[in-house]
Amino acid sequence: MGLHGKLIAAIEFKAGGDLFHEIYMQKPNQVSIASPDKVQGCDLLEGQFGQVGAIIYWTYTHDGKEETAKEVIQSIDKEKKMIKFKVLEGDVMELYKDFVITLHVEDKGDIELVTWTLEYEMLNEEVGHPITILSYLIDVAKDIETHLMSNP
Repeated sequence: MGLHGKLIAAIEFKAGGDLFHEIYMQKPNQVSIASPDKVQGCDLLEGQFGQVGAIIYWTYTHDGKEETAKEVIQSIDKEKKMIKFKVLEGDVMELYKDFVITLHVEDKGDIELVTWTLEYEMLNEEVGHPITILSYLIDVAKDIETHLMSNP
């Protein structure tokens, strides 16, 4: 009861939504270059970057702690610039039974939005909603924007 949740946040992205989508799709290992204090590594364990079924292992710092996540690319919609990652293992899975992260880049007239959606099921009622994770993803997007704008 009440253990399922969904959080959504969208921010304006001035450095080109296509570039942002391309980084997560084809070159997620570049996230650590743009945001080294937050993301330390991204390794491809199986498959190919940008392909459904690819398994990616992230090492990152969240709330001052070094953490890991093993994710599989669940789906890709190139036209809608949407990628869905399902977390298989890692620190997040100590609190959540199910955790899916969707990245979506939208054109809204003159602006482009990067939207993060977290869909999750908490292990129990004591587990909090992953608001700090959503905030973290927004901060990483801002770091990528700054990096792309300073390195055209």
